[in-house]
Amino acid sequence: MPQNKWGGGPENANIAGLPVDYIIQQLADFKSGARKSAVQKRGPTELKARLAQHATDAEIAAAAAYFAAIPTRSWVRIVETDMVPKSFVTGWHLAAVTTGEKEPIGQRIIEVPEDLEQFVSRDTRSRFVAYVPNGSIQMGQQLATTGGNGKTVQCSLCHGPELKGVGPIPGIAGRSPTYTVRQLYDFKHGARAGSASQLMTQSVEKLTIDDMITLAAYVASLKP
Repeated sequence: MPQNKWGGGPENANIAGLPVDYIIQQLADFKSGARKSAVQKRGPTELKARLAQHATDAEIAAAAAYFAAIPTRSWVRIVETDMVPKSFVTGWHLAAVTTGEKEPIGQRIIEVPEDLEQFVSRDTRSRFVAYVPNGSIQMGQQLATTGGNGKTVQCSLCHGPELKGVGPIPGIAGRSPTYTVRQLYDFKHGARAGSASQLMTQSVEKLTIDDMITLAAYVASLKP
């Protein structure tokens, strides 16, 4: 289950405040197999697919209405840096080592709980910090607002002027940058092929991993 009163974490999604129609469609896509992960046998994705298979239409509609009514909040702060804490994989997300050791960030986003024990205990106050390469936010803003001379399209054309969503189109501001990169990658590689995916597929087909990182850092830095 997503954590932080449905605020999500880097291994899953923030579903609070998403449009009702969008939630319903995503569960339909999970159920049909149109929405998958580019990573084979990825646990959180398979869990959502199994959940969708066993939920009735009435249950899905009720759940969508409930989650859509919860105010959206951001649970992650973005830090630009060249050096990051060493990290390890635990439970489909990263955690920082407690020794204080650091290493170059490289071509990565390192998103970790600020307090691992608090997050593991599902404390609703737990928060994350996402380390991104220096300059990512400004470069991502340039790409998101101009399209990068044809590399992509302006994010606001679909997601609204503040990237908070329009109608059935979800907001992307303030979301986990790790999650955002994963979705961009899945769209580019055809793992997300559900409703309206064609628009996103065209938007990401020319993006590099570095582009995805900068876009994710920028939109995560915004207020949802």
